[in-house]
Amino acid sequence: MSPVRRPVLQPMLAVAGDLPTDPDGWATEMKWDGIRALAYLTGEGTYFFSRNGRDISAGYPELASLARRIGVEGILDGEIVAFDDRGRPDFSLLQQRMHVTDRRRALLLAERVAVHYLIFDLLEVGGSSLLRQPYTARRRRLEALEPDDDHVAIPPAFHGHPADGMAASAELGLEGVVCKRLDSIYTPGRRSPAWRKVKHRRTEEVLVVGWEPGQGSRAGRIGALLLGVPDDGGVGYIGQVGSGFDDAELERLERLLGEREIPSPAVHGVPRAHARAARWVRPDLVAEIVVGGWSRDRRVRQASWRGLRPDKTPDDLRR
Repeated sequence: MSPVRRPVLQPMLAVAGDLPTDPDGWATEMKWDGIRALAYLTGEGTYFFSRNGRDISAGYPELASLARRIGVEGILDGEIVAFDDRGRPDFSLLQQRMHVTDRRRALLLAERVAVHYLIFDLLEVGGSSLLRQPYTARRRRLEALEPDDDHVAIPPAFHGHPADGMAASAELGLEGVVCKRLDSIYTPGRRSPAWRKVKHRRTEEVLVVGWEPGQGSRAGRIGALLLGVPDDGGVGYIGQVGSGFDDAELERLERLLGEREIPSPAVHGVPRAHARAARWVRPDLVAEIVVGGWSRDRRVRQASWRGLRPDKTPDDLRR
């Protein structure tokens, strides 16, 4: 049972697009390459929920005092991020914290890989909903909060030409930007053109549908993952990814895929050459890859692994 005694909201989502050409009417925020999380601040404590409504509070004990430190009850929208030694978001570091449900283990991991909660929206304060208020009003209320916490920050929003914000994100080594209309209301669970995400690198969210055994140094291990995306016929094959893994990630994938093995493919359109030696899995793991582009037959080109996205479900790929 959820510790929050009411339905948990789903975060508002951005559409992928281009930078607005007209700077008027938009604010630009950095894209932080973490996991989206809503924070419920209550008199009983702080509770974090993933994009799909899962309670992930136990995995991030260093954020548990947020409600007390801010001193108000409400709902925040933000991103949980891990930073590297240069102060840049590192998704591979964050992955070490993403699957932990035991609080004691999370405390030990926090000593090695600390996380931060970067807040970019305020949805409710003191029992009053701000969902129907425009971005500018919500932002003003958010910036009035003073989180006295080393693990929490309210990053600035840039006003001016979005291209300047995009250039700043490149200099900082960030993933890109999110441009938000100043008059946009907050629509939970909906992907709205009032918010646009623009990335420096092209990434895609995909389903892992199987794997091929490796050769040479990867003999007896995963050589490549077979990928798919939801389509009208169920799940359609889009190619494979065989680079971007380290040994720890391969071990974790071998365990997760072993738990999901099925006798026949739950994907259509796999070429015979890849299907011959493939091991099939239940297609419920969402992953993110970097792609160089797409072929005419809708196959990914020059794909590289970024990691699993346990904060997302296959249904998210259908939106």
